[in-house]
Amino acid sequence: MNFIKVDSYEKLSNMAANIIADVVKNKENAVLGLATGSSPLGTYARLIEKYNAGELDFKNVTSVNLDEYVGLDGSNDQSYRYFMNKNLFKHINIDINKTFVPSGCTDDLKSEGEAYDKMIEDLGGIDIQLLGIGLDGHIGFNEPDEFFTKETHVVKLDDSTIEANSRFFASKDDVPREAITMGMYSIMQAKKVLLIANGKNKKEIVKKAFFGPITPYVPASILQLHKDVTVIYSEN
Repeated sequence: MNFIKVDSYEKLSNMAANIIADVVKNKENAVLGLATGSSPLGTYARLIEKYNAGELDFKNVTSVNLDEYVGLDGSNDQSYRYFMNKNLFKHINIDINKTFVPSGCTDDLKSEGEAYDKMIEDLGGIDIQLLGIGLDGHIGFNEPDEFFTKETHVVKLDDSTIEANSRFFASKDDVPREAITMGMYSIMQAKKVLLIANGKNKKEIVKKAFFGPITPYVPASILQLHKDVTVIYSEN
């Protein structure tokens, strides 16, 4: 594990963008595993800057996102499809038909999860998976549990996750209670994993996840077993 502590969110974002950019430069048809939330916004902004400067070409890149709220389609401004379109995809030359987000609006979410896993497998796996970390240690929406779940699946969101995400909604009551999330198998099979965390409130969970025991009650702790994981953390 490569653990890097920096002193600002700007440095975190620049470093993360450089790592992702190197993957795209070295493999023009790279498969990028992407994340949503506030943590990667700076990283995406830096990638857009690199694209506008002519440093990156995304035309042959494929992306797969970690998760989506159950019940929100891509037209909803709180959906993760909408987030990705707004904050990255519409600003670069990626083929929108090669950007994948699990659907939370299908009638058969189990089959959706199975199809999503098969799609990732058919792509040859993920070249680099970008992750954030929740205050409860979740990655994607893999919440603390008695076991690690392998496949893409529907999860009931913890109260702490609902509370944390309520800042994006009109009220806490508007936050969906379920999400569909990539499971641990696809994440752990990624060739590289890049986890970013910023803020003093993340200090304790980062410590538990990467310097404590490996346990499904701290889902991110499984990343200690990954052969190529970089963690970038800033308290500021």
